[in-house]
Amino acid sequence: MKKLFFIPKPASGPMRVLWWGGAVVAGGALATLCVVGLAVAVITPKLPDVSELSDYRPKLPLRVYSAEGVLIGEFGEERRSFVPIAAVPKVLKDAVLAVEDARFYEHGGLDYKGLARAVLVNLRHGVSQGASTITQQVARNVYLSSERTLTRKTYEALLAFRLERELSKDQILEIYLNQIYLGNRSYGFAAASEAYFGKPLQDLTAAEAAMLAGLPKAPRSGNPLSNPRRARDRQLHVIGRMQATGVLTAEQADAARAEPLHLRDAADPKRLHAEYVAETVRRLMVEKYGDSTYTRGLKVYTTLVAADQAAAYKSLRKGIMDYERRQPYRGPEKYVDLPADPTPAVLDEAVDDALADHPDNGDVMAAVVLAAGPKEVTAVRANGDTLQITGEGLRPVQTGLSEKAAPNVRIRRGAVVRVAKTAKGGWEITQLPEVEGAFVAVDPRNGTVRALVGGFDFDKNKFNHVTQAWRQPGSSFKPFIYSAALEKGFTPGTVINDAPLFFDGSTTGGTPWEPKNYDGTFDGPMTMRHALEQSKNMVSIRLLQSIGTQYAQDWITRFGFTAEKHPAYLPMALGSGSVTPMQMATAYAVFANGGYRVNPHLVTRVTDHKDQVLVDTPPPPLDESMRAIPARNAFVMDTLLNSVVKNGTGRKAWTTLRRDDIYGKTGTTNDSIDTWFAGFQPTMVGIAWIGYDTPRQLGVRGETGGSLSLPVWTGFMDTALKGVPVAALKAPDGVAQVDGEWYFDDFTPGHGIASLGIDVAEPQPAEALAPEQVAPPPPPEERNRILEWFR
Repeated sequence: MKKLFFIPKPASGPMRVLWWGGAVVAGGALATLCVVGLAVAVITPKLPDVSELSDYRPKLPLRVYSAEGVLIGEFGEERRSFVPIAAVPKVLKDAVLAVEDARFYEHGGLDYKGLARAVLVNLRHGVSQGASTITQQVARNVYLSSERTLTRKTYEALLAFRLERELSKDQILEIYLNQIYLGNRSYGFAAASEAYFGKPLQDLTAAEAAMLAGLPKAPRSGNPLSNPRRARDRQLHVIGRMQATGVLTAEQADAARAEPLHLRDAADPKRLHAEYVAETVRRLMVEKYGDSTYTRGLKVYTTLVAADQAAAYKSLRKGIMDYERRQPYRGPEKYVDLPADPTPAVLDEAVDDALADHPDNGDVMAAVVLAAGPKEVTAVRANGDTLQITGEGLRPVQTGLSEKAAPNVRIRRGAVVRVAKTAKGGWEITQLPEVEGAFVAVDPRNGTVRALVGGFDFDKNKFNHVTQAWRQPGSSFKPFIYSAALEKGFTPGTVINDAPLFFDGSTTGGTPWEPKNYDGTFDGPMTMRHALEQSKNMVSIRLLQSIGTQYAQDWITRFGFTAEKHPAYLPMALGSGSVTPMQMATAYAVFANGGYRVNPHLVTRVTDHKDQVLVDTPPPPLDESMRAIPARNAFVMDTLLNSVVKNGTGRKAWTTLRRDDIYGKTGTTNDSIDTWFAGFQPTMVGIAWIGYDTPRQLGVRGETGGSLSLPVWTGFMDTALKGVPVAALKAPDGVAQVDGEWYFDDFTPGHGIASLGIDVAEPQPAEALAPEQVAPPPPPEERNRILEWFR
C-alpha cells in the first residue's frame, strides 16, 4: 500500500524544541487569523455606511457678516469653516502630513511600517507612541469614541479600510482638515487659523502652519493660548519633520523656527465690535429656521458698514468714559491678599486668581495693584505686563490715594482696579461705568442700519438699549410737535410768548402743574425758530395747547411712534412719552429724506454653506406710498433743525464738524435722567442716548444732551461723513421765502398765525379752550407717570 503523505519524524534535542516552537507559533497565528476573521465577520455588518462622507457635511455654525463681509458674529456648537481640499494651501497640507502621516498617499488605511516603528520605539524607550493614520483618525473622529480599547481599535481599523475603498485620498484628507478638533472651540484648520492668528488659511506662513499642525496631539492643553511653551515645543517638532520629509529646506526650516508668531488678542483694538447686531440677527434666524440655525452653516449678510460700526462703538465708549472721569471715584472692585513671597510664579498665580472674576472689558482692563502712593501706582495686568502709573493717570482716582480715603475707596496693594490707555500712550486708573448708552445710525434713503451699538459692552450688559430701552425723549421730541404746528398755520416766524404757565387740576387731571424752562428763566416773545433753537419749554407747551393734544398724538404716529406711549396731555410737548433710540432714528429719517417713512432694514441676504441664496431682501426704493408728511413740512423742519445746530443748543455739532448740511436737536429730560442728541445729514441719521438703566440723575450737577450725548454724535459723524460732499438743501414745491424766512406758500406773512400768547396776560383757563385742546382725565394706568412730570 502506497503512502499518501510523508510525515517527518521529529528531530531530537534542540531541533525538536525549535520544531515544536514553530508549530505553536503557526498554530497561534492560525488561531489569531480565525479569531480576527470571526471578529471581522461579526463586526463588518455593524459598521456604518461611510459612502455618505462622499458628500461630507459637517456641523457649521451660523455666521453673521457686515455688508463688506467682515465676520461680526458666530453661533454654534462648534466653531468651524469648511474649506475644500483644493483651497487648502500646500504648506499646511505638508505640515499636517509630515507630523501625522507621512506615508498617507502610500498606505491603504493602516501604515504597517509606521506601526512596526512605533512598537519598536515603545519597547525600546518605554514610551507610548501612536501610529494612527489620518484615515484612522477620520474614522475615529466621525464615527467612534476616543476610548482606548481593543474593540474600538478593531472598529477603527475596519472603518479605515472601508474609507479607503469608498473615498479618494483627497476626500479623506479634506474631511480630516475640516473635522479635527484643535482647541479654543475650533474644529478644522480654517477655524483654528482664525481663532489663533486672525487670518484665513491662505495667508498662513510655514511657522504658523507648523504651529497649527501640532495641535491635534493635545488641542486643549497644548495650544498656544493655554500653554505657549508646550505649543512651541510641538511646533519645533513639526518643523523638524517637515525638513526631514523634504518639504522644507534647511534654510526654510531655520527661518520658520526664527519667525515670531503674533497670536490673535481677544482685546484686539482692530476687532470689529458688533455683538448687539449679531445677537439680534441670531434671534431672527432662530425664529425662522429653529435649532438647525446653529448647524447648517447659514451666512447672514447685514447692512452694517464696518467703518461706521467701528466709529460708533469707539465714540459711544469714549463719551461714556469721559462722563465717568467726571464722576467721584467709587473705589477698587475688590481687595486680595498678595503673597509676600517675591517668586514670580507665586505672584503670577495670585494675580491670576484675583483677576479670574474680573475680565478685561475691551479697552478698560483689570489690574492688581502691587504698590500705591500719592504720586505713583504700580499694577500688573493678567497678561503679566507691569504698569507704572503717574501724573495725569492718577487724576481720576486722587480721592482713593488720599490718606483720608475710606477703606472701601482706598487704593492699596492687592486692590483690583481698572486701567486704560490715555490719548498720549500712557496709562490711567479709571473705573467701569455704571451708566449706559446707545447709538444707532440709519441711512434715511432706504432705512438700512449702518451702525448699532446697544450698550457700553455686550459682555457686561446684553440688554440692547437701541431696540429694547423705552426712555423719555425730552426735548428731542419737540420737532414733532413743531411739525404738527406747521400744518395748523404756524410758521417759523410766528411770535410766541415764552412766559410762565400754570395749569390747575382740571386740566391736568390731577396735581396742578407749573412748568419751567431748563434754566428757570423766561425770555418773553420770540419767533418759533428761535424758540426751537433755545429749546423753550413754554413755547412748546403753548404750541401743543393751541393745536390740540389729540391732533398732535395722531400726527406723531406718521413718524412711527406709538400713540399709546404718548398720552394726549400737555407734557407730551416736553417729551414725556416713551421711545426707543431705533424709533427716534426712524422718525428723524422722515425729516432727512423729504418726508418718507422708511422701516429699519438690517438683513439683506441669507445663504447656506454652499453660498446658495436662501433670502435676498434689498431695501425698497422710496416712493409716494411711503410718504409720511408733506415734502414742504420736512423742508421747513430741516431749516429749523439746521438753525438749532448753527445757533442753538446743538451748536457744538457745527463748531466740530463745520458742515452746513447737518441738522439735529438736543434732548434732556427732567432732572437730567436721560440725555439725547438726534440729528442727521441727508445720507445718515444718528441717535445718541445716555442714561442709567435704573433711572437717576446724570451727575451731581446734572448733564445735558449737549454736554453728554452730542459729543458721541459728532464723534461718529466726524468719521462717517469723511469724503461725503456737503448736500445743499433744495426747496420743494409749496414753500416760499420771505425776508430770509421760509413759509408754506399758503401761510406766508398775513396768512398764517402771526403770534401766540402775546395778548393774554394770564394763561387761559381750561374751560376757555376748544374741546379738542382739553385733554380728558387720564386713565388710571397713566396717572402716576404723568403726575411725576407735573411735580
